[in-house]
Amino acid sequence: MDHRDLTARVKEDGVKFISLQFTDVTGAVKSVDIPIKRLSEAIQDGIWFDGSSIEGFARIQESDMRLVLDPKTYAVLPWTPEEAKRARVFCDIYLPDGSPFPGDPRGTLKRALERIQQRGWTYNVGPEPEFFLFKRNGQLTINPVPHDVGGYFDFSANDQAVRVRTELMAALEGMGLEIEMGHHEVALAQHEIDFRYANALETADNVLTLKYTVKAIAAQHELVASFMPKPIFGINGSGMHCHQSLFDAQGNNLFFDPQDEHHLSKLGYGFIAGQLKHARALAAVVAPTTNSYKRLVPGYEAPVYVGWAQINRSALIRIPYYTQGRDKSMRAELRCPDPSANPYLAFTVMLAAALDGIDHQYPCPPPLNNVNVYHLTPEERQELNIAELPGSLAEAMRELENDPVLQEALGETTYQAFQRAKWAEIEEYRTRVTDWELERYLEMA
Repeated sequence: MDHRDLTARVKEDGVKFISLQFTDVTGAVKSVDIPIKRLSEAIQDGIWFDGSSIEGFARIQESDMRLVLDPKTYAVLPWTPEEAKRARVFCDIYLPDGSPFPGDPRGTLKRALERIQQRGWTYNVGPEPEFFLFKRNGQLTINPVPHDVGGYFDFSANDQAVRVRTELMAALEGMGLEIEMGHHEVALAQHEIDFRYANALETADNVLTLKYTVKAIAAQHELVASFMPKPIFGINGSGMHCHQSLFDAQGNNLFFDPQDEHHLSKLGYGFIAGQLKHARALAAVVAPTTNSYKRLVPGYEAPVYVGWAQINRSALIRIPYYTQGRDKSMRAELRCPDPSANPYLAFTVMLAAALDGIDHQYPCPPPLNNVNVYHLTPEERQELNIAELPGSLAEAMRELENDPVLQEALGETTYQAFQRAKWAEIEEYRTRVTDWELERYLEMA
């Protein structure tokens, strides 16, 4: 879709307002809404806004920034009323001198993708974001109540959650996502909706679309949709496993080699080796909240140990068994990301780590196919040279601070903004008194 097509579609769809969307460094979606009478102006000149109040953007003295529309991302927001129908367009952010703003997360990913476009490659990602649907426990309280009693892949003809999930899938299809399946996940009130893989930029846009669409439609059913990695103690948290592949300009899957015992090419081994080498620093960006590390613990199907396998879900990277021997389907599933991540930054560092492995031909360790890493003792893991992911966001951030490859991929502006935001979160968490502390210490201390 070009600018002329965009104008025609807006009129055809009866849209009254356009939400010009972008994200801050943490992944929160921001929006500037304009009436359609300003669309022509926005297309031609962009829309100026004050970036000084956006997390990770500009200081007061350099706050003027310009939103430039990407017409390909146009979609009607299906939950808006007919008399005030809105559509959204994702935007790129530019400075007054006409240069791209280096702290724009979407622009950060676009710059990363330019590196592989020069090689004639496409980086595809297929994420699996999980989420919970909760009822409110009263009007003002925040303690979530599970919306259903279903389990993994459970079906009930009278399950309200199934009806809500079906409505969500229809809405997302209408917004341009190619939905592949939706199902109940392992935990109470936990769900997953999968959409078809695409190039990393389109996929990152789709992740944001899914998250706010799920939240908006859940709210219409008086439910709270949460992509928090670990909202309830003692049950599985929500991940966002990412299936990744590299294709060349002729449509060949660069991971596939029919002669290899694992059907993996030399490039595929390098891709995996790079992500394993950078895994501990990678965690800071793909699992970027203090709560993320309450999901990344043994016993709840979340990956904790750094290794790869084909049939072993305890490994950090998995080559799905059903893809082996199928050239177009060959892919590497990274299992540590969660849906609290900013997808633009997550895909940026995932790609940078992989390219480092490919370009420097890092040796790939043997697969952990016949080993349940969760059952190994610390001594056995050390003998097998199996590292652990960080146990906290602070530990992950210290790893990121010692990883120049990932810092360079993010760029100085984005990296520094991310670092400031995350250390502020860590410090706030460190000094906050929790309910657990009150229950444990208030009377006994």
